[in-house]
Amino acid sequence: MFTKKPTKPSTPATGIERIEQLVGRHLSDADDETRKLVVAIAGLLAGVTHVDRVYAQAEQAHVREVLGNVHGLNQAGVEAICAVLDTHGVEIAAGSAQRYSRALCELAEPELRREVLQTLVDLAAADGELSLAETDLLRRTTTALALSQDDYIAAQARHRERLSVLK
Repeated sequence: MFTKKPTKPSTPATGIERIEQLVGRHLSDADDETRKLVVAIAGLLAGVTHVDRVYAQAEQAHVREVLGNVHGLNQAGVEAICAVLDTHGVEIAAGSAQRYSRALCELAEPELRREVLQTLVDLAAADGELSLAETDLLRRTTTALALSQDDYIAAQARHRERLSVLK
């Protein structure tokens, strides 16, 4: 006669939602802006690691190193975030890079955005080559971070010999 409404199955968290949860858990002492910055950086890292469809071991090691440098993020947090990037990286990369860049523009000074750009360029070059897909993404990211192409050229200068278009 009277029946309870069926409950809807919960939707599994997206890759970036998982990153947000992990950052919240492993950086619980950090302020909200810091957590948002770390999530945005993780989103941009995913974009660079998956744009050429190859997530090389050298890139994985570089991501671990970058995340290991986040003040307050312990090794368990680094490994948990890397595990999500390993399994959901393509999905995260397909998400809005504009969203991640916008968060950085709103929360970070130009010097930090330049540092993030340098990190992204270093990551793209970690496998020994900067592909056309990577350089295109990095140039678009430079613009989205409200930085100049001169900032991109300066970041890329250390890796000029790795540019695939020059080989």
